[in-house]
Amino acid sequence: MAQPQALGEFLQQNQTIAPRDYCDQEEEMIEAERDLAEDAEWKRIQQNTFTRWANEHLKIIDKTIMSLETDLSDGLALIALIEVLSQKKMSKHNKRPTFRSQKLENVSVALKFLEREGIKIINIDSTDIVDCKLKLILGLIWLLILHYSISMPIWDTEVDPNDKQTPKQRLLNWVKNRVPDLPIHNFTTDWNDGKAIGALVDNVAPGLCPDWASWDPKDALQNATEAMGLADDWLGVRQLIKPDEMTNPNIDEQSMMTYLSQYPSAKLKPGAPLRQPTNPNRVRCYGPGIEPSGPIVNAPANFTVETFSAGKGNVEVTVLNPNGLPEQVDCRFNNDKALTYSVSYIPKMEGVHKVIVKFNGRDVPKSPFDVKVEGVAGDAEKVTASGPGLQPDGVMVKKPTYFDIHTKDAGKGVPEVIILDPSGHKTSVAAKVRQIENNLWRCDYTPAAVGLHSINVFYAGKAIKNSPFGVRVSPTSDSKKVRAFGRGLQPTGVRVGDVADFRISTEGAGEGVPHVQIIGPGGQPTPFELKAINNSTFDGNYKPTKEGRYRVMITFAGQEIPKSPFDVAVGPKKESSIKAFGPGLHSGIVNKPAKFVVETNGETGALGFSVAGPSQAKIECHDNGDGSALVTYYPTAPGEYAVHILCDEEDINKSPYMSQIILPPPEVTPENVKVYGQGIEPNGVEVGKKTQFTIDHKQAGIAPLEVKVTDSIGRAVPVQVMETSENVKQVYYTATTTKPLTVEVNYGGVAAPNSPFRVYASAPLDPSKVQVFGPWIDNPDVKPNQTTHFIVDATEAGNGDLEVSVINDVTKQAVPVNLIDNEDNTYTVELKPEAPGTYTTNLNYGGLKVPFNKKTVISTQTTQVDVSKVQVEGLEQSK
Repeated sequence: MAQPQALGEFLQQNQTIAPRDYCDQEEEMIEAERDLAEDAEWKRIQQNTFTRWANEHLKIIDKTIMSLETDLSDGLALIALIEVLSQKKMSKHNKRPTFRSQKLENVSVALKFLEREGIKIINIDSTDIVDCKLKLILGLIWLLILHYSISMPIWDTEVDPNDKQTPKQRLLNWVKNRVPDLPIHNFTTDWNDGKAIGALVDNVAPGLCPDWASWDPKDALQNATEAMGLADDWLGVRQLIKPDEMTNPNIDEQSMMTYLSQYPSAKLKPGAPLRQPTNPNRVRCYGPGIEPSGPIVNAPANFTVETFSAGKGNVEVTVLNPNGLPEQVDCRFNNDKALTYSVSYIPKMEGVHKVIVKFNGRDVPKSPFDVKVEGVAGDAEKVTASGPGLQPDGVMVKKPTYFDIHTKDAGKGVPEVIILDPSGHKTSVAAKVRQIENNLWRCDYTPAAVGLHSINVFYAGKAIKNSPFGVRVSPTSDSKKVRAFGRGLQPTGVRVGDVADFRISTEGAGEGVPHVQIIGPGGQPTPFELKAINNSTFDGNYKPTKEGRYRVMITFAGQEIPKSPFDVAVGPKKESSIKAFGPGLHSGIVNKPAKFVVETNGETGALGFSVAGPSQAKIECHDNGDGSALVTYYPTAPGEYAVHILCDEEDINKSPYMSQIILPPPEVTPENVKVYGQGIEPNGVEVGKKTQFTIDHKQAGIAPLEVKVTDSIGRAVPVQVMETSENVKQVYYTATTTKPLTVEVNYGGVAAPNSPFRVYASAPLDPSKVQVFGPWIDNPDVKPNQTTHFIVDATEAGNGDLEVSVINDVTKQAVPVNLIDNEDNTYTVELKPEAPGTYTTNLNYGGLKVPFNKKTVISTQTTQVDVSKVQVEGLEQSK
């Protein structure tokens, strides 16, 4: 392997002048000094890059460098960085240096360690670091980058020990092999237009950045931003340089090499959005402006065009009125991750309009759209809006927020939202309006700048009451506002082999991302996954492999969040047949009963229940008498509750369940929901036959309706929900088993009155499914005057009365039988035949003959023993 670049080479490449080498080159010195000015562009970029590189490694020990120029002066940060890079502990040093001599000693310890590591250091000593000489500090960091990041990445092939290439040559040749279609000869200007980095990303992960070849070099910043963002998100290649630095003509090659050295070892993460080059068939259009009906005269008709999966291209929209004349169309790019466009037009007449959407000159799926315009605009004065996104304070920059628009009794129309940023621009913040229920719309937006925003809400083209709304966007980061919750953070309940999940919410906490560290038994780090669901929600999980205490530490913007660290006692792996399901295991409303069902499925043991949360919750348990129990608890405060289900004082699988309890929504009354019909009656439902019931929620307000039918082991039975009239639903399902079913009707996360319902389906009468077995039937060795028996199993034959007769075929006399009902659709039949002969057993079930005809023969013969043929061996003859 080639030797790392010496410090002198670095200083030359950065145009630092060594007097003994260049003292006779006055003009060159003047030029170099001008480039080495404190505000030189390359130096700023390089300092930023090297700082990010150092912090990327230091974050695993929760340390951060704010300034390379000053933060290394006491030697502590330098020692910590080298220990992380080398994975070795350094010799004794002063951990609280105060005096200059102590700082010099610490830096000397670090430099001597590097020399032992084979890193050749020239023209620098400890005083340069302590005295904060930036150029030499950058040179030292460059040596570390060369040795630990560039000289030793994971190459595609083994490196020949006799290879005389420098690390720079090897990295450049690797890039050329990866991107043969572009002329790349350096680590500076060849990368300025952003196309080279797009080509490299797509070569390392084919399909991740497929449209780089069609990128316009004039859009250099957009090109680099897209490619580097994809590499950061899906290849784990951190942005050690920023897109605006890569596209800067003054970018230095050391910064580019530092960034590019991550690519040889980059691995594609699961779930990456791989796609083909531009494809109009993957464009999606949605929104009321392209629906067959709904738009009205003189009111904006809006829709969205999403192009993320289609690649990079141009969107063109044309709207033709019934006379074939074009209407004015407003089409604006939202600059979001989904690459969407917001489109709006205002119909001037009734009739069918044609909306034509093209991508790169070709029609997208279903274009042109026929839209029937009819009716008059509604009354904007009757529309109201509310939600966190309209509050004067509390909205954070780059954090998603929302508000709801209520259009009840306002007549025909569609809401439209325009957000003006502090500079008065109306396109910098994309407002996404979607209908979530009748008369209820939701607007989502993410402010991109700090300052006062104006939220303008229109209905049918006119401003609603109190619009515009003034919202002051704040930049504050506050770890105290971060919440972490979930089963994986509970003190007890998690077992070996479980997927212990948790969620982190940073809503309202401002700038920053959460960092997680999990320490298992014996102080060993535990692997975990953390995935961003959106800008303020992160889902994490880990899988314990041994019993003991696990400590989960969560920080945000460098500070621990409330309740961190979380100590979790992981128990041994245990299997259980007990199942639990119902709304109370995941949601509920304050002061409303939260219910769930527990099915034991034949497992014995003492059941127990506990609910831990922001308030004490009264618990009631009702034994259904069929191996199941209905459990109800009453939360009195909002928040997260841990619902423990115990068997013999140990949590069952998946316990504790995490239930989110919220305050009662306005004008929502689940207790007014009416449920009735054969499908919820305890008896009367037949296996294999569709049944139904009705849900009437006209008097219960507006809330989500949830209907579930579950069998005894927690499997879902398919249901069909149809609206027969406004706020009245008809529900259909078909029972597949005679085992008990649980029918849940939940409104707004709360069980409707008497829900969940227990339903016992019966099988249709079918005597052919009656099964008969036992000694009288299967054992031919039956003796006279001996009591025997047999079993009749009618569990799959439906409900009916059983009749049994046993007849002597010779005397035609019936044998007395004792019929015992086992109360589970099985029967035991006892009898005592007195005489030998042949007997016929007949059965009728539900008045119908069972297709079973078995003759049993009782014999009087016994086996004769001839003792003369018995031989005894092994006895010695007496003398």
